[in-house]
Amino acid sequence: MTTVHNGVRRRAWITAVPAVAAIALAGCAGGQGGGGEEPAAGENQILVGTTDKVTTLDPAGSYDNGSLAVQTQVFPYLVNTAPGSTEVVPDLAESAEFTSPTQYTVTLPEGLEFANGNPLTSSDVKFSFERQIAIADPNGASSLLYNLDSIDTPDETTVVFNLKTENDQVFPYILTSFPGAIVDEDVFAADALTPDEDIVEAEAFAGPYSITSYTFNEIIEFTPNEAYQGLIDTPANDGVILNYYAESSNLKLAVQQGDVDVAYRSLSPADVADLSGDDALTVHEGPGGEIRYIVFNFHTQPYGSETEDADEAKALAVRQAVASLIDRDELSEQVYNGTYTPLYSYVPEGFIGATEVLKDLYGDGDGGPDAASAEQILSDAGVETPVALSLQYSPDHYGPNSGDEYALIEKQLEADGLFDVSLNSTEWTQYSEDRVADVYPAYQLGWFPDYSDADNYLTPFFLTENFLVNHYENPEVNDLILQQAVTPDEGERTALIEQIQAMVAEDLSTVPYLQGAQTLVSASDIEGVLLDASFKLRFAPLTR
Repeated sequence: MTTVHNGVRRRAWITAVPAVAAIALAGCAGGQGGGGEEPAAGENQILVGTTDKVTTLDPAGSYDNGSLAVQTQVFPYLVNTAPGSTEVVPDLAESAEFTSPTQYTVTLPEGLEFANGNPLTSSDVKFSFERQIAIADPNGASSLLYNLDSIDTPDETTVVFNLKTENDQVFPYILTSFPGAIVDEDVFAADALTPDEDIVEAEAFAGPYSITSYTFNEIIEFTPNEAYQGLIDTPANDGVILNYYAESSNLKLAVQQGDVDVAYRSLSPADVADLSGDDALTVHEGPGGEIRYIVFNFHTQPYGSETEDADEAKALAVRQAVASLIDRDELSEQVYNGTYTPLYSYVPEGFIGATEVLKDLYGDGDGGPDAASAEQILSDAGVETPVALSLQYSPDHYGPNSGDEYALIEKQLEADGLFDVSLNSTEWTQYSEDRVADVYPAYQLGWFPDYSDADNYLTPFFLTENFLVNHYENPEVNDLILQQAVTPDEGERTALIEQIQAMVAEDLSTVPYLQGAQTLVSASDIEGVLLDASFKLRFAPLTR
C-alpha cells in the first residue's frame, strides 16, 4: 500500500452535545463545458480513469458516486471526516460544534473566496442548504436534511443550524455528504438546477481544485485552486485529468499500458486479479460498505397500488418470493469470485446494529434459496404463477459484471417456473431519470455510503420522503428512524437500528443481497492513495 499525504490543519476539533457515536467499519450532468480536447499532461499531473458517470455537477441534483467523485474535489464542505478516520472534523469551517441540543454552530474563517474571486460567506452557506430543500430534486439528497428547521447567519462568518429535534447523532455526518457542498449564490439558481457549463464557465469552485476543461462524461481537467482553504494541504500534484471509459476492459488496458496513473471504479474482479500480478502496478483495498440490492416500486410492481389488479397482500407475496429465491452465495462466487460477499440485511457487516434478519425470514432459513417456500408464499396469497416481472439494470454504472449479475438473478427467479422475468438494461444517464418516474417495477441499485454511520443505510431508503421514490411508507419505521438518529446511548440506538431492520425485512421494499469493498489500481510510483471510511477518493494527496 502507498502512503497518504495528510496535511490536516491545526484547528478547533468538533465538540458535540451529544457526542457522535464512533462507528467501526468492515473491510469497504447535463451539458457540456470548456472544449473537449485532451489537455497535455504535466510532469506531476495525475491521470485518473473511471467508468463512473456524472449525473450533474450541481450538488442539488445528484446522489450518485460518479457525481460525488467530482464534487468532492471542487466544492468545499463545512466539515469532513479526517483522512483515515471516521471522526468528523472542521474542513472549510474554523470550528463546528453543538452549542445547544438543537443548534449546531459553524464559524468560518474570514476572507474566504471562490476561485472566481466572489466572497464565500455565511450567506452562501445558508443559500446552499436552502436551495437543496427548495429544489428537492428526485435524484438529489435533500431528504437527508429532514431534521433541519432553519438557518441563522448573525454575521458573515457565523452559521447556526437550527434542528427540529434534540441530540441529533448524524447531522455532522450529513454535512460531510452530498447536501453539504457549499456553492456560490451569485452563480447557482435558488430554485432550479444550474447547468454544468454555467458552473464551469463561472469558476464557481472553492474546493482543492477548479475545473478548467470539461466535456460531460468524457474528460475533465482539474487545476489546483489557489484560493482553497480547507482540511487538507493544497494539492500535492500539478493537477488531475479525469478520463471516462465506456467499458472496464478499456480502463484495465489504460492502466496496464500507463495511459492512466489511477484506475478507480470499476474494474471487474477478474481484471483486478490479473492486474495484481503486474509489478508496475499496485492494487489498493479499502474498507467496505458498498451494497447491491433490488428495489420494488410499490405503484408499478406486480399487484402494485397503481396496477389494474392492485392487491397489497399479493404484492408483498411477490416480494417475499423473490427474497426466497435469490441465491447470494452463487452470485458472490460465480459473478464476483468472492470479492462481494452475501448480505442478509439492510445495514452491512461492520456497522452498529447490523443483523442477518433476511437469512431467518426467507429461503431455507439459513441463507440459501428455497423454491418450495417461495411457491407456498405465492399460493397462500392466491398469486397465479408464473408471475410476470419486469426487472431493470444499468450496464454502465455498477461495473462490468452487472449483466452477468442480473442474468443470473433472472435464472434464479425462473428456475422453478414461479417467475417469468423480462430483463432489460438502460444506461445510467437515462436510468437515473426513469427510476424516479415509476418506469421500472423492479430494478437494480447499488449503494456507496456517503457517511460512516448505520443511519446512512436507513434514512435515504425508508423514510416516507426517501431517495428511492418507490412509494414505500411505514409511519412506524419512519418514526423509529428519526428516533435512532437522536438517541445518544449506543446500546439503545443499536437496539432501534436492529428493530428497524426487522420491520423493513417484513415489508421488503428492497432486497439487499451483496456487500463489497473498495478497490483501486495505480501505477507503482503513485503515492497518496487513501481508501478510507469517507468512501471518497481525494485527488489532492496524489503525487508521483
